[in-house]
Amino acid sequence: MLTSVFIAAVSLALFWMAAFTLWWQMHAWRTPEVLASTRFGRPDGGEHLSFSLLLPARHEQAVLDHTIQRLLESTHTDFEIIVIVGHDDPETTAVAERAAARDQRVRVVVDTHEKKNKPKAMNTALPHCRGDVVGVFDAEDQVHPELLAHVDHAFRTTHADVVQGGVQLINFHSSWYSLRNCLEYFFWFRSRLHLHAQKGFIPLGGNTVFVRTDVLRDADGWDPNCLAEDCDLGVRLSSVGKKVVVAYDSDMVTREETPGSLMSLLKQRTRWNQGFLQVYRKKDWCRLPGFGQRLLARYTLMTPFLQAFSGVIIPLNAAVALFLDVPVGVAFLTFLPLVTAAVTFVFEVVGLYDFGKQYGLKVRMVHYVKLIVGGPFYQVLLAGAAIRAVWREQRGRNDWELTTHVGAHLTAAEPLREDVPA
Repeated sequence: MLTSVFIAAVSLALFWMAAFTLWWQMHAWRTPEVLASTRFGRPDGGEHLSFSLLLPARHEQAVLDHTIQRLLESTHTDFEIIVIVGHDDPETTAVAERAAARDQRVRVVVDTHEKKNKPKAMNTALPHCRGDVVGVFDAEDQVHPELLAHVDHAFRTTHADVVQGGVQLINFHSSWYSLRNCLEYFFWFRSRLHLHAQKGFIPLGGNTVFVRTDVLRDADGWDPNCLAEDCDLGVRLSSVGKKVVVAYDSDMVTREETPGSLMSLLKQRTRWNQGFLQVYRKKDWCRLPGFGQRLLARYTLMTPFLQAFSGVIIPLNAAVALFLDVPVGVAFLTFLPLVTAAVTFVFEVVGLYDFGKQYGLKVRMVHYVKLIVGGPFYQVLLAGAAIRAVWREQRGRNDWELTTHVGAHLTAAEPLREDVPA
């Protein structure tokens, strides 16, 4: 009897978790009006804000110069680029200094911390920022020239304290997991972050995020010991009522590449998950004024625990239902999570088509097959990363596992066929 109750309870919990996640994932596509509201407004031609663009770079000599050149092509005229390099990274430093010698808008700041990570690097540069707004980019980013003009307009028309732009992994054709990784970013920045902003609680993205300089300084910058400093900053600013605006436009997104190997992806996702656990334990989210906000925060930040739990319990639950003598009704409940999984797969197929259409990429039948077949394996990887994050957090291991970049997103992807409308 107790076994049946346990199986039924777990199955229902997994069903509702998957259903809520799917509903949030679909937020931007609920109505045409909601979809239209997620985009940047058209700039009016005025420039009222200045920008300090932080570019932390560690062992990124292969991609850094391209990113700096893209930022220098911005149509906005009032900005500076602050490249942050480590004192023990001469190759990246040389690339940054050559760029600074070519253009006075580029400055180099050296991070001398013995143990280095991204938040420490950005905190090192924060006192050097002269702009009204601080923007953050990664060293491999491909930034649209008109992005700053759109962000300037968004700040002025919405009176926001923070503007989060879109980020999109683009090299979906590189591997089976790259395809799923790209689609994850598409749903997260295209849809779910807009829901978080609407609800007043948002874990900010790692780059293409812009914060008013005085707001950032009042918040004492980034937590130097957090592995998800972007999420932490968003939670802290949300908890004190700062207004965050999210805008996504496929023309304006910052383009990036997926991790180059499964192990690199596992380590990256482990770092993010562990960072979420750290933010949860800090309890800044408890200061959110609304019960619904706190509930959303708890669920979002507990995702690593939930993924780890799901990764262990789903196979066990299915095995118990198949091999033990349980009532038919209880056995039926064990298959409820599969219903949401099937609906999610359909939505992902439609999402992949929309992704290809928006970015002018040729999505072939083989990509749809890889999407569906690779789904269970990708979930295993996510569960493994979640379990590893919990294990590292319990062991007190918080070293920064760096994700290397080779510029896979800079090579031309397969173009869309001419007979398919873009």
